[in-house]
Amino acid sequence: MKARLLLEDGTLFTGTSFGAEGNSLGEVVFNTSMTGYQEILTDPSYCGQIITMTYPLIGNYGISRDDNESLRPYAQGLVVREIAEYASNWRNEMPLSTFLKEYGIIGIAGIDTRMLTRKLRQNGVMKGIITTGDETIEALMEQMGTPLMRDQVARVSTKSIHIAPSYGKRVVLVDFGAKHNIQRELVERGCEVISVPYNTPAEEILRFRPDGIMLSNGPGDPKDVPEAITMIGKLLGKVPMFGICLGHQLFALACGADTVKMKFGHRGGNHPVKELATGRTVITSQNHGYAVNPESVKGTGLEISHIALNDGTVEGLVHQSHPAFSVQYHPESAPGPLDSGYLFDRFVEMMDTFAARKGEGVHA
Repeated sequence: MKARLLLEDGTLFTGTSFGAEGNSLGEVVFNTSMTGYQEILTDPSYCGQIITMTYPLIGNYGISRDDNESLRPYAQGLVVREIAEYASNWRNEMPLSTFLKEYGIIGIAGIDTRMLTRKLRQNGVMKGIITTGDETIEALMEQMGTPLMRDQVARVSTKSIHIAPSYGKRVVLVDFGAKHNIQRELVERGCEVISVPYNTPAEEILRFRPDGIMLSNGPGDPKDVPEAITMIGKLLGKVPMFGICLGHQLFALACGADTVKMKFGHRGGNHPVKELATGRTVITSQNHGYAVNPESVKGTGLEISHIALNDGTVEGLVHQSHPAFSVQYHPESAPGPLDSGYLFDRFVEMMDTFAARKGEGVHA
């Protein structure tokens, strides 16, 4: 079946359909990862977006239940150069096309993804519609006037409180669209993890008597979640805090810094980041379209701890007075390199130090 991708600037791509049928409007972005398409599709941070994979062959190892990063995929669509008709992997449970069809996600294959990626790099991410229908270009352009969703965090966040019990440190994971591997990394370090909805008040979080607070990744503009900014501001200094991706941006806003929308963002598994304190460079997994404005960090009590080597953007922050830090990238990987797993160890050490100082009557 024929499928088309129409961009808001009028560029039309025609290819073949896989997955579901129908129409889907979203923000068209690109990801440079060579593997990990299942983890990418099930990362809630992609809610509202049509993902273009720059690697030319997608779907060759199929789908495995164990590789999901959330209970379902949240992307608006998938764009690939070539879709593998047959998956070859002993863990494969179903083809990628079947997986997308099951969740109503439209895919388009057989288009020039290099041309599309170059266009997005030059002009920035833009709206797009994937369709398997026969509507006219004029009708599709009229649909393009529909505003993009601004409530992605509310859509993907957990609706109830749930717990992964343990006897170690108690961490409250504020779920803005958390990937499963964040919880796995904490559990592997003996932490008890209590996941709460994105709009849980600070007072309710403190009733759990947490040893630490994890601010998860998530989709969209951080300024669309003002209640989270307020909550983080009230918790700052009372409990050790670690923010990832959207959690990093919300942490910055709560401290008085500002965020800006990037031209085409960082999405992929090979982004080099430098840790300023040590000079060490790590290769990171990233997925974000917003970044902290470095000029806005001055006078907030924050210090820039990491920068992106490709473009110099802010990749990490640490508070100078309170036990709190954040990174823009994904230390939990899934998919991507494991270089930054040490940050979870640093978070556990921070909780230990804070508890010891508290026991001695020393305020952080």
